[in-house]
Amino acid sequence: MKKYNHKKTQDKKHKHTSGDAQYILTIVKELGRDASLKNLFPKVLKKMSQEEIVLALYELERTGLIRMEQKGKIKILQREIEPRATKSSKYLFGTADVTKSGAAFVSVEGMDKDVYIPNKFVHNAMAGDEVKIRLTIFGRRPEGEIVEIVKRSQDSFTGRVDVLEKFAFFIADERKLNTDVFVPIPSLNGAKHDDRVIIRITDWNTDGKKPIGEVVEVLTGKHSSDLDMKMILIGNGFSIDFPKAVYNELAKVSEQIPKEEIAKRIDFRDNLTFTIDPEDAKDFDDAISIRTLPNGNYEIGVHIADVSHYIKEGSQLDKEAEKRATSVYLPDRVCPMLPEKLSNVLCSLRPNEDKLTFSAIFEMDKAFEMVNYSIAKTIIHSKRRFTYEEAQERIETGKGDYAEELLLLNKISKHIRAKRFKKGAIAFEKAEVRFKLDETGKPLGVVLKIRKDSNLLVEDFMLLANETVAKFGSKLHKGKRAMPFVYRIHDKPNPEKLEMFSAVASRFGYNISFADPREAATIFNTLLKTIEGKPEQNALETLAIRSMAKAEYTTSNIGHYGLAMEYYTHFTSPIRRYPDVLVHRLLENILTEKNDLIIDKEELESRCKNSSLMERKAMDAEREATKYKQIEFLQDKIGEEFDGVITGVIARGIFVEMNDNKCEGMVSTEWLGDEDFEFEDKMVRLVGRKSKRKFELGDKVKVKILSADIVLRRIDLGLAE
Repeated sequence: MKKYNHKKTQDKKHKHTSGDAQYILTIVKELGRDASLKNLFPKVLKKMSQEEIVLALYELERTGLIRMEQKGKIKILQREIEPRATKSSKYLFGTADVTKSGAAFVSVEGMDKDVYIPNKFVHNAMAGDEVKIRLTIFGRRPEGEIVEIVKRSQDSFTGRVDVLEKFAFFIADERKLNTDVFVPIPSLNGAKHDDRVIIRITDWNTDGKKPIGEVVEVLTGKHSSDLDMKMILIGNGFSIDFPKAVYNELAKVSEQIPKEEIAKRIDFRDNLTFTIDPEDAKDFDDAISIRTLPNGNYEIGVHIADVSHYIKEGSQLDKEAEKRATSVYLPDRVCPMLPEKLSNVLCSLRPNEDKLTFSAIFEMDKAFEMVNYSIAKTIIHSKRRFTYEEAQERIETGKGDYAEELLLLNKISKHIRAKRFKKGAIAFEKAEVRFKLDETGKPLGVVLKIRKDSNLLVEDFMLLANETVAKFGSKLHKGKRAMPFVYRIHDKPNPEKLEMFSAVASRFGYNISFADPREAATIFNTLLKTIEGKPEQNALETLAIRSMAKAEYTTSNIGHYGLAMEYYTHFTSPIRRYPDVLVHRLLENILTEKNDLIIDKEELESRCKNSSLMERKAMDAEREATKYKQIEFLQDKIGEEFDGVITGVIARGIFVEMNDNKCEGMVSTEWLGDEDFEFEDKMVRLVGRKSKRKFELGDKVKVKILSADIVLRRIDLGLAE
């Protein structure tokens, strides 16, 4: 009798019908615990050939109704098949979550239940890794095996090194790295036995050997804040330094612009061009040029650093940029997407230097309406670097260098903005909270940055460029050279979240209704204008943003609800966002008409998903770091009282944002009063069982700071009264 062999039967043409499989299943069920190949074959050989029996068994196992075990045993799996675990589902992809025991659960899009992975089949996967799995058991509790780690969630870790005579081992602090790492002596980079270090994995060794790593930094002598900021970056999957291969490649990048490259581009070097950025900025992505044309119209150029000229598809620089996908901005540092030589020097549009750019150029009439546009590779020479404050001073006073041009740009930007809001864009103007830090990164105070005309001017022209490029890119789908494009999409808000926001707003005395979803943008804009400058502004704006859907990158366009744009993308920040680099490449493909540069849609969509994921991780890191600085700031304010607003309610207590410093802490139910409280999830409030006192979103309260714990990352508050 031939041995049951998946590989042999899989490639043969299936002659059996579902009836054959059903007949075999009936016999197997009759055999019960005695079900085996030895007992099955004599019962069915008169009606079916041996090959048909084997093929039917394969079909039953593949659909999750049986499982073939050792010695030809057949186990019946009387379970339902999950939506994604169908006959054709050989492999699935998902994200791993590893438990303390070493087993894992993999969440797969489209499946209601996570797939359980026994310890022996986890194969060195870590929490957050994107993995490829093979299902071994279907049904209500699906099980599987990780067959490939598609993408690691992080490659840097903190821990200590154990240095021996000819090599060393790294032992991680974090439980998620459940193996030691082999470190060659040259890769210690100065680290000594028992030093605490940051290490980067350079080779994961999928053949069963230990991973290989290199020491990035020795942590001795570092103050806790610096180390904790690095830990926040590492914990969210961002490396704090670049691999040697990236630096080796970067060293070969020339700082000189070849004459033949200049000859290919439109020359804007004689046009008035300047940048407007924050005072502490070093990477200048964008510049604006303006001139009056012979016909009396205005030509405005939005010039963006041509990063794609320096990082080529598939290079080490490109792979690292794609992996990071975004720069991360913490209160005291930036973790850049590109090395400093690129981000702050070669690509940065610094004044009085020739720079290669990708530009969206607009011709506008005297009524500030666009009559023409073009997209082209250019070269510029910025005449001036403005800070936002310097540009604002010229707009307000009309005095200073290039004041006339800035005033004109401000008028045009206001016209563009008014049209956008008329179309239904939502005017979120949330104030930016920043910490004033000393030389060690310790926060000394809180600074509330209000966006003024100079900020909005830049934003308006960047939005116009992004929208125009997206419209142009949408044309790539048409014709013989049809190719995908990258969009920044934003779906309509969830009605339930709108209803919740309406209930919260009513507690501040604002009676609004979202009965007609088409009027949501107008309602939001009216409310946001009304609350401007009031104590509840920050809380309501935060809740309004939370009620919105999350924006993301994709090749399938549905428009951008928040901006009221049918087409939108990200084109204007390639130094700090990888999708912008992709957009630049796609534009070059169509402009140069190089058919060999067409990009596969599935590959592009995968890159979009990675960029959306890393964007969310960057936001998590930024929130975590901001919370850390809030705790640092409040450590010497224990016992002080502040007015605040309830921004969150859970069964264990309420979250309160303090008006003066915008820091948020939690008041546990034990500090709300001498009674038990019931959490009403539909109303999102706590109600005292005896007093019936209510604590709801939006309520104004006075709180006292009880503790600010760096280790636990927690601010504990109590009610002041």
